[in-house]
Amino acid sequence: MANSSDTIPQFRKSGGGDGQSVSLTNLSAFSGGIGVKSMAEVLAILAVAVVIVGGVEASLRLFEVPHYIMPPPSAIFRALVTEFPLIAPHLGHTLVELFAGFAIGASVGLVLAAVVTQFPFAEKVIAPYILLLVTTPMLALVPLLILRFGFGYEPRIIAVALASGPMVMINSATGFRRVDSAKIALARSYGASTLQIFWKIRAPMALPMILVGLMIGAIFGLLTAVGAEMVGGGFGLGNRLTTYSSMIQMPQFFAVVLILSILGILIYTTFFLIGKKWASWET
Repeated sequence: MANSSDTIPQFRKSGGGDGQSVSLTNLSAFSGGIGVKSMAEVLAILAVAVVIVGGVEASLRLFEVPHYIMPPPSAIFRALVTEFPLIAPHLGHTLVELFAGFAIGASVGLVLAAVVTQFPFAEKVIAPYILLLVTTPMLALVPLLILRFGFGYEPRIIAVALASGPMVMINSATGFRRVDSAKIALARSYGASTLQIFWKIRAPMALPMILVGLMIGAIFGLLTAVGAEMVGGGFGLGNRLTTYSSMIQMPQFFAVVLILSILGILIYTTFFLIGKKWASWET
């Protein structure tokens, strides 16, 4: 019988759990997931949002806080609507950097995770460099990358790939290892090869942890892309942040921050729903 360390990570469809599952919702306090099941829950969420936004709006107006310090939510939403035609092209640039860098980093991370799982010697060689990438802030390398590749997409895409790849690799390697050893032993007894075991047993059972790694890597990639745009370059949402802050246009500044928050929520929601659909199996 497999011990507790070999318990297969899983996505639970219900809010309950046995304390041994690994899911996207375990990364936050919302163990019940992101879905709502009744109109009452929808109304409760909207009521809380109205109270928070309305309270902030009333407090800022009551204490007459200047807009250049903290604009009220109404001014932020107004700026989001009026400035969005100007912000939209920069949003497109940021998405290009995120998708391209994340695709490269995630692909390399998955390959390295598979390699270190199958070949322990490779892990000893690769692990120190992965640790170095994880502990090194990629934004510190952006100026060097700009000197080499210029102010275009290349340095930003490279920074995003370097930030997201290790996250994908670490979580994927953990998933590849957290499988039921009894199933692997049974497959070997039937003559399955190492490659067959990997594709038929390790990869499907590792899918929940792979999705967790992809989600974390995408979020790290978004943060790195915005940071790289703030360091250098004339386009992207990060560039808009530095421009609006230097011109003390705080409603526009917080409108860009709101867009970035929405992008982060979309990343989380996308991978959560993928996990619910494709990795909702149970042990």
